[in-house]
Amino acid sequence: MKQGWAIKKMGEVIVENKKSTLKSKGNFDGDFPFFISGKTIKTIDKSIIDGENIYLPTGGNFFIHFYCGKASYSTDTWSLRTNRSTSIKYLFYYLLLNEKLIGEKYFKGATIKHLQKKDFKDIEIPLPPFPEQQRIVSILDECFAAIDKAKANAEQNLKNAAALFESYLQGVFENANWDKRKLSEVAKHSLGKMLDKNKNKGEPKKYLRNQNVRWFEFDLSDLNEMPFLENEREKYTAIKGDVMICEGGYPGRAAIWEEDYPIYFQKAIHRIRFHNEEYNKWLLFYLFILDKTGKLKSHFTGTGIQHFTGDALGKLIIPFPPLNKVTTIVHQLDALRAETQKLEAVYQKKIADLEELKKSILKKAFAGELKNEKAIAV
Repeated sequence: MKQGWAIKKMGEVIVENKKSTLKSKGNFDGDFPFFISGKTIKTIDKSIIDGENIYLPTGGNFFIHFYCGKASYSTDTWSLRTNRSTSIKYLFYYLLLNEKLIGEKYFKGATIKHLQKKDFKDIEIPLPPFPEQQRIVSILDECFAAIDKAKANAEQNLKNAAALFESYLQGVFENANWDKRKLSEVAKHSLGKMLDKNKNKGEPKKYLRNQNVRWFEFDLSDLNEMPFLENEREKYTAIKGDVMICEGGYPGRAAIWEEDYPIYFQKAIHRIRFHNEEYNKWLLFYLFILDKTGKLKSHFTGTGIQHFTGDALGKLIIPFPPLNKVTTIVHQLDALRAETQKLEAVYQKKIADLEELKKSILKKAFAGELKNEKAIAV
């Protein structure tokens, strides 16, 4: 530890604000921030506190908030200030550095976990003289402002890249006068096997459920197993080229099975097998843009949990250009999507790098290694 710094326990530097009587559940609307357990910040029509304060959840998910001004907080939120020897913003940054550790170590309980205040107060914090705390806070404020600005730009660029592809795709399907046909007229569709532990017989086989179907791809990292009989193989397996569409969970989300081996699938998924395989990717792009524009919901049933039934799927009207045009357009869409994915990967890495930069700067700050320069390139 750097010379002149002291080690204090959290209980020695924090001051607890009065406990709130406001419940976190309900409909809220107002001009003042309302801090509740978790990451979300609501608003409310009255304030119970003012000034600089730290807000910590005492249950649920652990997220640290700092706010300066009039605000309110719920009964399941702990509001803190600091004594005169400690900068509250310095404490906030220290808690931010250790946010994950605190959430894992000091939230305890068999079912619903809660913040153990007694244990929390025993956390040790490296504390330099007050002027040094202010200097560190000043540097962190400037660095984090620059990082947050760069992150906001990267996030906007990420949205722009996705919006560009979606806009182009929407134009493809809306600006052409093509023949329209029901899906049932050009393809066969069927649901997979019902999961029933008491009735299902056969050998355990890995199968797809709706959680495994992502847009344009599959997540095969957590496949479950259930029994299948040999005579069910053809009925309940997808082969290369089949379009797999979620019936529930995320209705309409789809991907094409591209593996050389067959795979079983559950009743929560539709298998689409076109009479002409050239239309497989065409359907995938069409479903994707219907989902992104909100139009796919009109084909679902159910007020709470929604489903894309086999009947609704069969009646889905799809615009079909001549086959030679389908091949050309799909090739163009594939190329544009690939370029969009490259851009998205660049921006996602930028965002991740900026978060790592924050952590790196925080570690240096509390190791006493921050230099006098306030500007850090991002």
